Amino acid sequence: MTRRLGVVFRKEILDNFRDRRSLTSAMLFGPLFGPVLFAVMISFALDRVVSSEDAHIRVVVSGGQHAPKLIEHLRRANADIVPMAVALKEAREMVAAGREDVILLIPETFGEAFRAGRPAVLQLVSDSANSAAEEGVRRVRMMLGAYAGGIGAMRLQARGVSAAVTIPIAIDDVDVSTPAARSVLLLGMMTYFIIFSMLMGGLYLAIDSTAGERERGSLEPLLTLPVSRADLIVGKILATAAYMVTALAVTLIVFAVVLTRVPLEDLGMTSNFGPATAVRIFVLMLPFSLLGAALMTCVASFTRSYKEAQTYLTVVLLVPTLPILFAALNAMRPSTGLMLVPSLSQHLVITGLMKAESVPVSYLLISFTSTLVLGLLLTGLATRLYRRESLLG
Repeated sequence: MTRRLGVVFRKEILDNFRDRRSLTSAMLFGPLFGPVLFAVMISFALDRVVSSEDAHIRVVVSGGQHAPKLIEHLRRANADIVPMAVALKEAREMVAAGREDVILLIPETFGEAFRAGRPAVLQLVSDSANSAAEEGVRRVRMMLGAYAGGIGAMRLQARGVSAAVTIPIAIDDVDVSTPAARSVLLLGMMTYFIIFSMLMGGLYLAIDSTAGERERGSLEPLLTLPVSRADLIVGKILATAAYMVTALAVTLIVFAVVLTRVPLEDLGMTSNFGPATAVRIFVLMLPFSLLGAALMTCVASFTRSYKEAQTYLTVVLLVPTLPILFAALNAMRPSTGLMLVPSLSQHLVITGLMKAESVPVSYLLISFTSTLVLGLLLTGLATRLYRRESLLG
């Protein structure tokens, strides 16, 4: 049995290896392109955050002559002031049309109210639906808030009152997070790319060895060989799992390389993704290769053509990633019960490893075992499906 299983395994491995186009797509699109794209996106986001703090910001100001000291303060805070006489209606239209990100309107009564010690009203026109301008608007609000705070403190001192009386409570923030834990805020979706890359690695073989052979008419002669259907389908599943494991190894290696290029240190973060962490993740994800291969084979067994199988399996690719999105939205913490859920348990454990936290050995064993058991059950289901007489119909 072992020899026949090995023959089928080698046959599927070699057949898929000869299809260079599918092999290139499986090993490059997910395992290589995914981590590189992820790192580029993270680097771009970090560069934007870091550079935006020191970058000059364009602020259109109408009525700046009524508040020269305020305009001077804004210029010192890296605001490029653009004088423009506009009314509120025109300012709203300009911002809504996207011609300007933020417009500050200073009324003629500003100076009178300011000298009288009354609240001097300013109108800041912006578009909260414009995400690209959100950071600039936030910085302008901070500039105006700093100016107002400084003026308020000087007014109190002029009256012999300490500015400290306006601060009844002083909050001393104590942040217990580590640089590695903070990096998970950006790297938390890494598990999604790992699982997606693994599934892409075995997708084409899972389709070709089932629906593809049925469509080409090569499955019927294959079933006449002195090999049991159980050996045949298990060999196909193991070959698919082998390509998934290869994709996993490539993905982890690429992640380990590209994350060294991501400037997490600029935001006080570090990436705990060294060789030891990569090896732990590799071992943890091994059972998922069997689960994914068996799942795709089961689904493909119901299809009649390569194109139909490709359509169904493209949807199946999303199923293991849904628990990860659910966990990210609900900020779920690891528990014994959650370790029974494949893909979710791997995500929670990998997140803990990325945070450099101590992950209980029981969590690792439960995640590994539950995923392996489900993979074996799906493999058993696939063998039963391949015993159907309607398989060739």
